[in-house]
Amino acid sequence: QVQMVESGGGSVQSGGSLRLSCAAYGYTYNLHCMGWFRQAPGKEREGVATIDSDGATTYADSVKGRFTISQDNAKNTLFLQMNSLKPEDTAMYYCAADPGRFRSCPFWTSAYKYWGQGTQVTVSL
Repeated sequence: QVQMVESGGGSVQSGGSLRLSCAAYGYTYNLHCMGWFRQAPGKEREGVATIDSDGATTYADSVKGRFTISQDNAKNTLFLQMNSLKPEDTAMYYCAADPGRFRSCPFWTSAYKYWGQGTQVTVSL
């Protein structure tokens, strides 16, 4: 079993930055895909960025050039550096992980077995 705990959310003004962290605990040695997802009120959860155990990354078009996903394998920690934040980035942000050996880590939520509890990001004008 794997537990995932996010931190780093908060409130910022438009154009500001935040760095989210996600610590993974437990049986983490075989995790392949890890990712960040977000869900705004009244909307479906959507993929933001993914990274696999080899370091390959993917990004949603809406965050390319502004967000950077990274990981510290030694500490089993996932990060999301968010720059140039916009009000439309406001959402609950979740980290997720799965041991599945996807060729390219997917953005659909059903592909991920382990989820954190979420951390709120609010961006104001």
